[in-house]
This record gives sequence, structure tokens and C-alpha cells, in this order.
Amino acid sequence: MTENQTWVTEFILLGFPISAKMQMLFFGLFSLFYAFTLMGNGVILGLIWLDSRLHTPMYFFLSHLSIVDISYASNNVPKMLSNFLNEKKSISFVPCIMQTFLYMAFAHTECLVLVMMSYDWYVAICHPLQYFVIMNWRVCTVQAVTSWVCGSLLALVHVGLILRLPFCGPKEVNHFFCEILSVLKLACADTKLNLLIIFVASVLILVGPLCLVLVSYTRLLVSILRIQSGEGRRKAFSTCSSHLCVVGLFFGSAIVMYMAPKSHHPEEQQKILSLFYSLFNPMLNPLIYSLRNAEVKGAMRRVLWKQRSM
Repeated sequence: MTENQTWVTEFILLGFPISAKMQMLFFGLFSLFYAFTLMGNGVILGLIWLDSRLHTPMYFFLSHLSIVDISYASNNVPKMLSNFLNEKKSISFVPCIMQTFLYMAFAHTECLVLVMMSYDWYVAICHPLQYFVIMNWRVCTVQAVTSWVCGSLLALVHVGLILRLPFCGPKEVNHFFCEILSVLKLACADTKLNLLIIFVASVLILVGPLCLVLVSYTRLLVSILRIQSGEGRRKAFSTCSSHLCVVGLFFGSAIVMYMAPKSHHPEEQQKILSLFYSLFNPMLNPLIYSLRNAEVKGAMRRVLWKQRSM
């Protein structure tokens, strides 16, 4: 490292290479998606809080998923939206690293929460008589706390390894937020250790949990096929398949991003993949997991009726 090198104090987020008209169109579209994300997840949290009938392990985990989704989207999307309107798309070094930390922490936590939800769903279908014994509040609380702590600690490891690297230029991040791989490309030192840890973490936090989810849903499908009622089998299969679609979209895009050979998906494709788990997944989760649910619809009617009666 030579002495005439200067340290980077801010980065430039290149975002999407599109025209000014397209930027305004994307600003309006993504603002709408972000509003739906906040509204959908906010409604779920409010209903779970207000309706005592939703104070069950299933909705306990759904509330954590909603918190993660709101936090996840709010960490990345507002900066992306402001950059659509600003000519200078800069972000200071410390906020950039903080954005990277929060992005990794929320992503890891969501992976683990999805595993807990699949296990809860498996116990509810396959062991209904023992459900409240197996999924008691102590177990649920420990699982939720473990998800948040493990997600945050793993993100802290990634950030600690980034902070040991020198950043002396260039300073253009080819992404719409401080995504970890894009930031690492700007380091003025060898990043092999960082990339190795990212790959190992991906195996632990993506492949491992995904296998557990698939095992749970495989056993679920076997149990669903044993249901005598055709209507009950159809409803259970519909719910299970929609859940699998969300899980597949989240885990699939993340695995492609962090485990596939980099030559297989150029940087522009990486940005599109990032949109799936930064914006689209948080927006779709309330629709898939909750708002199509009869219990949630019933809770919404009861809350609205209560408000009218006051």
C-alpha cells in the first residue's frame, strides 16, 4: 500500500443504467410496491396484536416475518428511490457498511424464520394433538430469539471482515444499495477470505435451512394426501404449494446470487435478483401467508366491526 493512496469516504451507487424517463417510471412503480409492503405487513402486525384469536405460534412467527420484511425493505428501498430522483447517488462509508450489515442480518434472520414457520406448519398438520405441547410459548420464543441472534452475529462476522479491508478507490458500487459482493469488488486488497466466508455462510444459512424446509414440506405433502376430505386436501395443498413458491423464490434467488459461478449471472442480473428478495418477496409474503387466510380475514372483520361500534 503506497502512501499517496487516498481512503474512500463515500461511495457512488450506480443503480440501474436507464434513462431519466424510465427512472421516474421505476420511482413511481417501486414506491407503490414499497407502500404495499409497508401496508400489507403493517396490517398483519396490527391484526395479530389486536385479535387474541391470532395469539398462536403460527401467527407469532408470521409477526416476526412481517417485522423482518418491513425492516428488510426499509433498509434498501428508500435509498434506491431517492437515487432515482438525485443526480448525485452518493452514500457515506459508514452508512454504506451499516446498510450492508442490516441487509445481511435481515436476510439471515428471514431464512431462519422461514425454517421455523415450516416446522410449525409441519407439527400442526402431522402432529395436531401434540401441537401445543411441542410448540409451546417457551419453544417459540427460543426459536425466534435464536433466529434474530444468529442472523445478526453472522452479519457481524461479514462486516468485521469487510472493515479489515482498505478502500482506496474506485468508489462506484455497481448496485442500487451496498450489497456485500459489490462492495467487496472495490477493496484494495485480497478478498478471498471474505468470499470463502460468504460461501460457507451460504451453505449454512441457505442450503441447510432449505433442505430442512423441503423435508418438512415433503412430509406435509404425504400427510395431506392422507386427508379423507377432498375439500380439506385441496385447501391444505393450496396453502402448502403457495408457501413453497415463496420459499423457493427467496432461497432460489439467494443461492443463485451467492453460490452460483459469477460468470453465469452478470451484474445487471444480480440487481434484478436482489429486487426479488428486497422488494417483491416482502410485498408478496403478507398475501401468500396471511391475507388469503380465513382466520386473518375473520380477524380483520372483527377489528373493523369493533372500530365501527366504538
